[in-house]
Amino acid sequence: MSKTIVITGTSRGIGFELVKLFASEGNTVFALSRNEKPVKQLGLENVHALSCDLSESLSVEAAVNEIQSHTQTLDILINNAGQFLKQEFKDTVMQEVKKVYDTNVFSVFDLTHRLLPLMNSKTHVVTISSMGGVQGSMKFPGLAAYSSSKAAVITLTELLAEEYKENGPSFNVLALGAVQTEMLEEAFPGLQAPNSALEMANYIKDFSEKGQQFYNGKLLQVSSSTP
Repeated sequence: MSKTIVITGTSRGIGFELVKLFASEGNTVFALSRNEKPVKQLGLENVHALSCDLSESLSVEAAVNEIQSHTQTLDILINNAGQFLKQEFKDTVMQEVKKVYDTNVFSVFDLTHRLLPLMNSKTHVVTISSMGGVQGSMKFPGLAAYSSSKAAVITLTELLAEEYKENGPSFNVLALGAVQTEMLEEAFPGLQAPNSALEMANYIKDFSEKGQQFYNGKLLQVSSSTP
């Protein structure tokens, strides 16, 4: 049975691979990204590529209106979009820090809230975090903004799972280790990650389809590798 799925951060990496995987099984996919061209170029009939700046409320509102014009139900929401920043704390530029939180935290809050009317007891909301945001994990200099934002969405997910534990939807968060993506290469040139974007996308897809009834509100640490 086909599903209706919303995925953010789909122009490259894990999000791009997720779009292809879900679409290949006949699901209806709404792919949100500031750059919608890579997904549009796939030419998939069951995929709606929407240009959306998640840090801009009006842009998010327009994307949600478009989704609501096509469907009345949502099976899966994957909050995958992420903004990375590597910056020594002494060189902090607050405008850049705020951009990280706008994408990594506030957009998750905003989009999930706006899509709530389309959700039901079986809807599964999966947010992608990082091992760097897990309490007690290895931490790296220069990642104060990024890793703390990823810690914030872990707690946000736990709170939403508690609030909706009686009647759903289900909320879970995946704390990923290093994945071989363009973002990782830009941040840590030469670092070889243990998982490719496609391998991680396959894991996330399987979890989003099957994991909600077993792990509601739990943090899953997908890899011990960091960041």
